[in-house]
Amino acid sequence: MANKLAAGNWKMNGTTAQLAEIDALHKAHPDPSVDILICPPATLLSRLSDATKDSAIATGAQDCHAHNSGAHTGDISAEMVKDAGGSYVILGHSERRTDHGETDAIVQAKTQAALDAGLIAVVCIGETEAERDAGTTLDVLGTQLAGSLPDGIDGNTVVVAYEPVWAIGTGRVPTLEQIAEAHDFMRKTLADRFGSAADDIALLYGGSVKPGNASEIFATSNVDGALVGGASLKAADFTGIITALENA
Repeated sequence: MANKLAAGNWKMNGTTAQLAEIDALHKAHPDPSVDILICPPATLLSRLSDATKDSAIATGAQDCHAHNSGAHTGDISAEMVKDAGGSYVILGHSERRTDHGETDAIVQAKTQAALDAGLIAVVCIGETEAERDAGTTLDVLGTQLAGSLPDGIDGNTVVVAYEPVWAIGTGRVPTLEQIAEAHDFMRKTLADRFGSAADDIALLYGGSVKPGNASEIFATSNVDGALVGGASLKAADFTGIITALENA
């Protein structure tokens, strides 16, 4: 069975003052029964890793390059993430796919680099509003899973996050039936490819998750946690989501 994971993606938010939220989060969950992950901007990764080293909170990056080093100005490698104290990295987020033109092949190469460096990859997939309206959601998810994941993965190396693009930061949330359909499809698709190893791969839902809707989302079939954006920036908000996951 997959571990439960509450993951916070701070995106391009946060300076040193934001680290105070980590102290508050640790005090609220000194001994959590679920895994907690914070992925801050790269500028805070090392300091956040230092701040959480004696806690149950893991840290990660929001992206990494497919190569270990080289002439890639502005990028960071998976080995650099590891060196900075990170143990996870988010890959293939829709904002990277859209804003930076990342294809499934690029995401797969980055995922392999993360695995080679000993990181756990949080690989994101999800459909646009147009794809949802066209009825091609499951086709899109199947294509992204096939193209974004390398061979030989399991629950110790990869987490998959389903984030419908039209629900990210909009306040819109799919119906519970839509979430269940997507997560059940992902589990079956992963099982068809990876066999019993798929049972241990955590499937996260992301897209306007808040304390007020977290409990019903976590009660949905094959939802093992959440990848949370804005609501992870404040400990008071993220705590409500973590508590809902602990009680699921």
